[in-house]
Amino acid sequence: MDQYIGLDVSLKETAISIREDGKRIWRGKCPSDPKILARMISRNAPYAKRVVFETGPLSTWFYHALTAEGVPAICIEARHAQKILNETLNKTDANDADGLAHLAEAGFYKAVRVKSFDAMLTRTLVGARNQLLSISTQLSNQIRGLMKTFGLIVPKGTGRVFDSNVRELLDENVSLARIILPLLEAWHDIRTHAADLGRQLLVAARESQATRQLMTIPGVGAVTAVSYVAAIEDPENFRTSRSVGAWLGLTTRRYQSGEVDYGGHISRKGDNHLRGLLYEAATVILTRTSARSESSLRSWGIKLRERLGFKRAAVAVARKLAVIMHSMLKTGEVFNRSAGATA
Repeated sequence: MDQYIGLDVSLKETAISIREDGKRIWRGKCPSDPKILARMISRNAPYAKRVVFETGPLSTWFYHALTAEGVPAICIEARHAQKILNETLNKTDANDADGLAHLAEAGFYKAVRVKSFDAMLTRTLVGARNQLLSISTQLSNQIRGLMKTFGLIVPKGTGRVFDSNVRELLDENVSLARIILPLLEAWHDIRTHAADLGRQLLVAARESQATRQLMTIPGVGAVTAVSYVAAIEDPENFRTSRSVGAWLGLTTRRYQSGEVDYGGHISRKGDNHLRGLLYEAATVILTRTSARSESSLRSWGIKLRERLGFKRAAVAVARKLAVIMHSMLKTGEVFNRSAGATA
């Protein structure tokens, strides 16, 4: 007899619910450790067919660890599951596990592809570098703001120029220097660490044939290429290249009910960071005027910009980029400047 299991995962404990033949036969809790969970599942549900849990901070670890233990684990879309789980009268971990077990038994869920640890390591590298750059920008803005209070306006400039400008203005204000210089030193250290992570990112980009291939596209640099390859992993994960644009939330939403039928803004579902990188690459394509940046894709985007405006054209080019990049990974070809001219 097939058995269906729902897991409501939290940092400390995981609620478990087991169903068989339309009835709950067991439920309980155990520490959030995949090995302990696998033992409990094998003991209480020896004929487990589906073990369902939601996406979350621990989902990658849980999925791979449970799969390695022989558990038929399935990670499902949390937003989809919550619409069902919110219908329960009382919100408890046990009830959520019951609801997930119901979904597993009915087959009414949206499974997600769990990335490999290698892909997640690359995403962590990109994310850590971005976080340090963001902190660096916040610190430099904080320094500028604090110094304005005392009539010290830091001229425009970044890097060493910013450092020298701040120190020059603080030469005659010892009291303020004792406050600002520690911030400046922290800013300098953070930039140093960000640069180190940036070098690691460039090394990863050079070592990957797929990444070098994508970097032949004007406007696509190491960060965008590495992030795209880590997100896609295997081109065969997508049946068609066009579906990548929808997966990244770059296609318009549609609402149809009776006589009402209209399209809206892009869905913005999926990987926010990668979607932003593709938008930046599209902006570069539309604004650069060098001979190297000329392509049919740019010409197509320029025509859209004249008709729809810059932002809509940039979104359309970003979607087209997502499709072209997937096609390049699938065929192993470099960027063709005469390709991508049709919608």
